[in-house]
Amino acid sequence: MSARPARARTTTLPTAPRPGARRRAASAVVVGLLGALLAGCTGGAYRDTPLPTASPGPTSTAAPAAPSAPVECADPLASYDPAGVDPGAVPPGSTMALIRDRGRLVVGVSADSLLLGARDPVSGSIEGFDIDMARLVAQAIFGDPDRVELRVITAAQRIPSLQDGTVDLVARNMTITCARWEEIAFSAEYYRSGQKVLVPLGSTATSLDDLAGRRVCAPAGTSSLAKLEEDFPEVEPVAAATHTDCLVRFQQGEVDAITGDDTVLAGLAAQDPYAQVVGAAFTSEPYGLGVNAEAVDLVRFVNAVLDRAKADGTWAASYDRWLAEALGPAPAPPASVYGR
Repeated sequence: MSARPARARTTTLPTAPRPGARRRAASAVVVGLLGALLAGCTGGAYRDTPLPTASPGPTSTAAPAAPSAPVECADPLASYDPAGVDPGAVPPGSTMALIRDRGRLVVGVSADSLLLGARDPVSGSIEGFDIDMARLVAQAIFGDPDRVELRVITAAQRIPSLQDGTVDLVARNMTITCARWEEIAFSAEYYRSGQKVLVPLGSTATSLDDLAGRRVCAPAGTSSLAKLEEDFPEVEPVAAATHTDCLVRFQQGEVDAITGDDTVLAGLAAQDPYAQVVGAAFTSEPYGLGVNAEAVDLVRFVNAVLDRAKADGTWAASYDRWLAEALGPAPAPPASVYGR
């Protein structure tokens, strides 16, 4: 793949003065970019791909077989073992066969998380590392990575969208946790992130511990906001719909900092020359693809697809395209853990 080009109660942080005129200009730029990114978010990203004109089957793709009995979550990273699953074959009667018969894979994604899942304002396509993972599954089912319908959802909509069958998968920087395993299923881990904090350029703050009494933004329904509320009572948490909403509030002086995964914050910092990501990661955020809890066969299939991508260099190529410039050289892909 080709390399991606680089490109009140108002409280102030301990920071060097930020030129007001330039700050307002930066805010206007990002507000404009937000409008461009979110324009037309109700449609799929790959709109030039023809889909079957016949009426599709129901979106819900629960596995035909009865779900396995719940397993105690001793290790949240333990997913369903894909042993014996051919990632290039679609068994009759399987969840994958239902998806193939419908004609497209439906995936819940972000459209404003730069580097992970963001709408290109020129092409209109939603692109990023998370999107590449979804397209790998479409390639395995259809032999065509474009046979995917990307449905833009918020972080808070990820679990409900899987539970009600609105989407087949969620590829939206979703942290695997035991609590979430009680509601949905996860693939094996495909990326390891960590929570950090974004502050104004020149700030002396290096962590959330330095932000006592300050307003810190994170999206509703995320583990980042939960961590903020549970472990940092000295800061004032501010919930927003998305991280882009947090960025707009940050630039307008409505919040003093933003917290989230380093992958997401790197994308925000790329949009604001007066922002910086600081400090070491203070959480471990293993990402998995979310799946309906009953679609165990789909989970096994997805795991086989991810394992192949990790082994043949496809995962590393996607990392290099989207994340290497912001986060450094590609690490080894996260090891898959099975045992559920």
